[in-house]
Amino acid sequence: MTEQKQVILHGFWASPYVKGVELALKIKGIPYEYVEEDLTTKSTLLLKYNPVHKKVPVLIHNGKPIAESLAIIEYIDETWKDGPPILPRDPYKRSQARFWVNFIPQHLFTAMILVLKTEGEEQQKVVKEVFEKLTLLENGMKDFFTYGTATASVESENMGLVDIFMCSFIGAHRIHEEVLGIKFINPEKFPMLFSWLKAINELPLVKELAPPYEKSLGLVQSLRQNALKSTAAA
Repeated sequence: MTEQKQVILHGFWASPYVKGVELALKIKGIPYEYVEEDLTTKSTLLLKYNPVHKKVPVLIHNGKPIAESLAIIEYIDETWKDGPPILPRDPYKRSQARFWVNFIPQHLFTAMILVLKTEGEEQQKVVKEVFEKLTLLENGMKDFFTYGTATASVESENMGLVDIFMCSFIGAHRIHEEVLGIKFINPEKFPMLFSWLKAINELPLVKELAPPYEKSLGLVQSLRQNALKSTAAA
């Protein structure tokens, strides 16, 4: 068995962290086996390979597990050097990419999830926070596009680390907008982010990995309904 065929990814279909790893594998052209995990009854293999966090994604390469999406993607980039580079090779550009791929899930995406779980005045406060985060990202990306490796007309072969995280966490923003009735990525207010996401979502590679829209919509609707029920019952 060749080195590339000894790659297994444990994931969950709706996880943006898992989607990011899959994109990295596809960009590099790495064949892999995918194992879908039921996160309500975690498998013994998942608990074995990621005993600390007990979460997906986990990549198994040559029998060795790697956990945490960013660590996995960096491992992929450093191990398979023949494919297109994912992280910038310049140390400063690489540091900027790492900064924004921490900001997107930890600050922006977290705030968007809070919007799903709240209503009324509390939700209005969180919506304001989301727009503040989007403004920071819009302005920050102007510099990143100038000094980094990402481009607003991104193609599959030049998708970088920030493109991957943007696609994975914010690419399906239309689903959140439909459930909540709130337009987050307004092309007039956030032209850079709008054009960037549009370009990414039109890539064949991204379309190939995107879960069915209706299935994702149902999950987001369920998350909101359950969160509001829990709040009402508390």
